[in-house]
Amino acid sequence: MDDVQIERYARHIVLKEVGGAGQQKLLRAKVLAIGAGGLGSPLIMYLAAAGVGTIGVVDDDTVALSNLQRQVLHGGDDLGLAKTESAVRAVRRINPDVRIVEHRTRIEGANARDLVEGYDIVCDGSDNFATRFAVHDACFAAHRPLVSAAVLRFDGQIATWRGWEPENPCYRCLYRDIPPEEQTCARDGVLGAIVGVMGSLQATETIKELLDLGEGLTGRLLIYDGLSASFRRIKVKPDPECPLCGGG
Repeated sequence: MDDVQIERYARHIVLKEVGGAGQQKLLRAKVLAIGAGGLGSPLIMYLAAAGVGTIGVVDDDTVALSNLQRQVLHGGDDLGLAKTESAVRAVRRINPDVRIVEHRTRIEGANARDLVEGYDIVCDGSDNFATRFAVHDACFAAHRPLVSAAVLRFDGQIATWRGWEPENPCYRCLYRDIPPEEQTCARDGVLGAIVGVMGSLQATETIKELLDLGEGLTGRLLIYDGLSASFRRIKVKPDPECPLCGGG
């Protein structure tokens, strides 16, 4: 690292669990963010500030006025821009060390595997089950850790999935199929600050995975209730009848 980088990342470097070696590992890391919306905004901003060297952003949407209540990556001057392009602008302001790779597309079963294989870890902040299943199944096949978060109304949840590893559950151990009636933020609403909480947690868990720090959320679902200001953690066990992993 040069002198500018040593100053920029000084608060990381003084952490004995990170240090210079850990910061250099972050600078070499490649993270794929699914979505540059509510969850993707704090996720991408904190990963960029932390010095994650390459951040891929998958999103086929453009910035709309209704996004600005919670999608803090974007501003009024970005209305009508592709969200991936707006993400590039924001990250350039935060940290010139970071390279943003735009994937201006919708991720689905046909292209998911090719996208995730180019990265060390994947972060899913999508807003529908079809995308979540496609992303998870691709990560499972490619052996890529998946840090997945979701929000609705005043609540959020987050987990890390490494279901290809023995004795670890996969996403389909928890959710076997797409629900027949899916709730959405567009229909049911979401408090803007809730996505900030969950997206920040997603960034934290991603950095922990990259640096092998502490206790992760593999096999655990962390649920946040914003109205009661409470967290609870649920253990997720492998399902022997899971159609994907067969219970590990």
